[in-house]
Amino acid sequence: MFFLLSKTLGVALLPINFLVELGLLSLVLMVTRFATFGRKLAATTLVLWALAAFSPLGTWLLYPLESRFPPWDPSRGAPDGIIVLGGSVDPDLSAVHHTPVVRQAADRMFAPVELARRYPNAKIVFTGGSADLISSDAREADWSAVLLEDSGIAKDRLIMERNSRNTYENALFTKQLVAPKPGERWLLITSAYHMPRSMGIFRKAGFDVEPYPVDWRMGRRADLFTFTNIGEDGLGRTDMAVREWIGLVAYRLMGRTADLLPGPAKD
Repeated sequence: MFFLLSKTLGVALLPINFLVELGLLSLVLMVTRFATFGRKLAATTLVLWALAAFSPLGTWLLYPLESRFPPWDPSRGAPDGIIVLGGSVDPDLSAVHHTPVVRQAADRMFAPVELARRYPNAKIVFTGGSADLISSDAREADWSAVLLEDSGIAKDRLIMERNSRNTYENALFTKQLVAPKPGERWLLITSAYHMPRSMGIFRKAGFDVEPYPVDWRMGRRADLFTFTNIGEDGLGRTDMAVREWIGLVAYRLMGRTADLLPGPAKD
């Protein structure tokens, strides 16, 4: 049920979709006896769209997510395993074109390649199946395996989890697959903005992992006061941040994380 709601109601509430829905509603109202309200709603929608597209709104929403966990400190020594969360490779497009198609968050795929070279004894686990509401046979793990092998990681080092549909299932299925032993150190690679929710979910699942954030979407603190002249960029950041905050709230309400905004573990 949660997966269905996330792919329907959750998608409808994303800023780009929600603003389109408000715009269509305002047009409908304009040809009814609520025309005055429809015009006001249209004006409000246009202002909200401009804020989402050109103001630092998306950056403000991303900043507390991306700054929550610092870069991983290698001084503690080599990890026993490295977990890579899916979300980079489009399995459907890859199946159509018979080659891995990376659509976003490419850093998630670069990082394990470098770490695999640096730590030759570490296991490499990729977790990701299909996030489609109506799933096909295409699985992200299958095509990601091709990409990782082509990048120089030996096939016998790779463990591919291909059935998960979201981050919650990433954590559960990966833990079942690798059965981490006490004292082992596992890294978790995902986008910096996605790291708080991911860490909260893995902790709740009883899988102690160390955050390895990548794929930052903003730079310095000064970006919090920077406007953009490319609306697509601003809308993308706002959409991404709101999606993540909705996920954090939903997972907290369902008890899948112990905190609304999980942070670094206290020593």
